Amino acid sequence: MEYKDTLLMPKTDFEMRGKLPTKEPKFQQRWLDEKLYEKMLEKREGAEQFVLHDGPPYANGEIHLGHALNKSLKDVIVRSRFMMGYKTPFIPGWDTHGLPIETAIQKLGHNRKEMKIEDFRKLCYDYALEQVENQKKGFQALGSIGDYDHPYLTLTKEFEEHQIKIFGKMATDGLIYQGLKPVYWSPSSETALAEAEIEYKDIKSPTIFVKFAVKDGKGILENEDNFVIWTTTPWTIPANLAICLNPRMEYALVESEKGNLVVLKELIDSLWEKLELKEKKILKTFRGEHLEGITTKHPFYDRESLVIMGNHVTADAGTGCVHTAPGHGEDDFVVGMKYGLPAFCPVDEQGKMTEEAGDFLVGQYVDDANKTVTMKLEELGALLKLEFIVHSYPHDWRTKKPIIFRATTQWFASIDKIRNELLAEIKDVSWIPAWGETRLYNMIRDRGDWCISRQRAWGVPIPIIYAEDGTPIMEHDLFEHFSKLIGEFGTNVWFERDAKDLLPEGYTHPGSPNGEFTKETDTMDVWFDSGSSHTEAMIARGLPYPADLYFEGSDQYRGWFNSSLIIGTAVYGHSPYKQILSHGFVMDEKGVKMSKSQWNAVSPSKITSQYGADILRLWATSVDYQQDVSMGDSILKQVSENYRKVRNTFKFILGNINPSDFGEADMVPEDKLSVVDKHILILLNDLNHEVKNLYVTYDYPMITTKLTTFMTNMMSAYYLDFTKDILYIEKKDSLRRRQVQTVLYKVCDTLLKLWAPILVHTAEEIADHFEAYEESVHLQAFNTPDRIEDDEVIREKMDRLFAIRKDVFKAIENVRNEKVIGKPLEAHVILHVYDTDKALMEEILGDNIHQWLTVSKVSFTEETLDQYEVAEVKVEKCEGVVCPRCWNITDSTAEDGLCERCQSVLD
Repeated sequence: MEYKDTLLMPKTDFEMRGKLPTKEPKFQQRWLDEKLYEKMLEKREGAEQFVLHDGPPYANGEIHLGHALNKSLKDVIVRSRFMMGYKTPFIPGWDTHGLPIETAIQKLGHNRKEMKIEDFRKLCYDYALEQVENQKKGFQALGSIGDYDHPYLTLTKEFEEHQIKIFGKMATDGLIYQGLKPVYWSPSSETALAEAEIEYKDIKSPTIFVKFAVKDGKGILENEDNFVIWTTTPWTIPANLAICLNPRMEYALVESEKGNLVVLKELIDSLWEKLELKEKKILKTFRGEHLEGITTKHPFYDRESLVIMGNHVTADAGTGCVHTAPGHGEDDFVVGMKYGLPAFCPVDEQGKMTEEAGDFLVGQYVDDANKTVTMKLEELGALLKLEFIVHSYPHDWRTKKPIIFRATTQWFASIDKIRNELLAEIKDVSWIPAWGETRLYNMIRDRGDWCISRQRAWGVPIPIIYAEDGTPIMEHDLFEHFSKLIGEFGTNVWFERDAKDLLPEGYTHPGSPNGEFTKETDTMDVWFDSGSSHTEAMIARGLPYPADLYFEGSDQYRGWFNSSLIIGTAVYGHSPYKQILSHGFVMDEKGVKMSKSQWNAVSPSKITSQYGADILRLWATSVDYQQDVSMGDSILKQVSENYRKVRNTFKFILGNINPSDFGEADMVPEDKLSVVDKHILILLNDLNHEVKNLYVTYDYPMITTKLTTFMTNMMSAYYLDFTKDILYIEKKDSLRRRQVQTVLYKVCDTLLKLWAPILVHTAEEIADHFEAYEESVHLQAFNTPDRIEDDEVIREKMDRLFAIRKDVFKAIENVRNEKVIGKPLEAHVILHVYDTDKALMEEILGDNIHQWLTVSKVSFTEETLDQYEVAEVKVEKCEGVVCPRCWNITDSTAEDGLCERCQSVLD
């Protein structure tokens, strides 16, 4: 007889190798065919809702790892909340307007300026829809589920109609206005930008110190005296209209070999060293406010520069005398308005100097003008110093090129009028991480009014009609008319029709006595699009406002979190979200941010085709995603190894409870389980409770750690290890074997559900082999097990046994290192323990102490042995016969060495 054929070895078709890239698409197709998302909603009909509102990615190009991190974690949130009992509608969305799509169309050979704008917009529309479809496939390949058949897109007529209504409400509430102000201007994009579209990079800039000679010193200064200004943008000198001082700071008139110079008194020593001046005699000192109204001569033009006061002037850099060009800076503009100074801006939309700057500058790009201006100042004797510094400077985040501050007529959303409401709303939101509250609070507190107009073709038009006298018409009924018109025809109608044809039939306005009207041609900032998403994607679809959660990258504090808060509060009176959760950026293994320009960006599709989406999801939930996270080959290999351990543990469990061997009818009631078995279920209940709470707090790294630790340490290294001797050797339907199988069944059921939101494909595959559910594992709920009787007593007893077990294993390891024995079954363990410990072991383990310790024999003695932490232990090589069936060493007298237990089973 071949004894191995009599063993009850694990049997399962669940493969050791995941083959995820092959299997996952089949599960994804199954979910689509079986309408899993729709079934999830049906299953929770009437239940409390949990709404995660999807922040719209930009519809251009393949999805990247930042998208993969974001969408994987969102899917974990949706699925885990479903398994907690919530109804979890999830409407994916896309941001579909703006410059990158325009640029992509022009790269395909279409010239925007040589086409009808409506024809160009049609190309953008079609391109955007193609990009949405490509990205949709990428997201679904990650295992993401949601209403992908009905996403929200910012280019649909429905979305645009709601956006126009939002604009109209804000306009009629006095929150939208037109004004001439310096804005972030991108010469490379030829449009104004919002703060959210700005990123800062270090650049090398010329910095100059310039003398402005006094023209009228008001009896305080003489004509030969000079104010000294400092700037890092020499090209703005032609726009200088004033010199700003701090009214409360002390200034000095200092004699030098380059004339009498006015600077901040506390900076004299450092400035003289920088300017390489030797002569330094203080002639006068005065508070800044005493110099107000003095005039100076502009170095280039027959024009005065007025000395004015401003509290924004500090001693941090420069001279304390701030070069002020109201057309090229926010502070300059604000302080200039107080003194009636115009927002003079001699720079065009391409960043080139206009005729107003003079013949020697006209047509030059601002960077080139830096050199020309500096040389002109030197020629005129006004330049005191030129040096180059490296400093942080704003750039267009799309073109990656420097921007300028340029005064233009734009449309603005007022922040000032609702700032207090916005700040109050921020305090009512729950923030994870907690620093998010401070970050957004400070941004809103310090933010200027929002420039919402863009000089672009592909976007939602600013729905303003102008009367003949140039007055913008802002009437509620008119905005309602425009919204219905756009809801019927889409925003192209705005560009296809003349202004009069956009108005209601018979419309008249006192500002247009001849019936002549013009229309605004600027489009709205795309952040106004996405910031309006709560209306079309939530309210219009019957979902509650505010959403339970917004979850995006940390860059969205200045982007979507920001714009959504402003619009939601302006229109509905409070924030569109109850909670904000944010994640960091994806870096490579060297800590460098992944980007195409760095040539270190890894495509998610490459990872899923090589490793599988579940590996990507396990990575996303294993890293501290609230910080910047790393990704690379070595990281993927480590994650794959962790996955392998989880998969193999499930494989072993499935093999020992396969449906042909064990079913619910074979389950042993709890009161018939051994203490050792109950202890595992107690720990399982603890794990189940902890992990469900961790899902609530989005602590996925701790979830994956706790689950893998339990499976590795408590199951694989302990329970599954010693129960092999029961599962393989005992009679198929013996009580002890059924007890262990009952535990494995419950462990599999609980762990499978806890892993399901993360390892979505693998969980479905396990469920197919587990055969415990009539429908998908993703339609189940987390377990809510009853408390096991006497659980605290059992914990205490098992803790004591584990302390003894730890000592035994340490002693076994010592003798194995000494080559006394090989594997643990060769060991005879001799124990000298307290009588209470001996009694405890016999009570709980009976005659199977050796089995629990995975050795062949255990004896007790009164002799003194080597002392370990709680027990005295000695390990010898076990004498006897090796049973050819169970491999235990016994005192068998049978001819073939078969032990009594195995003989009994075979009989």
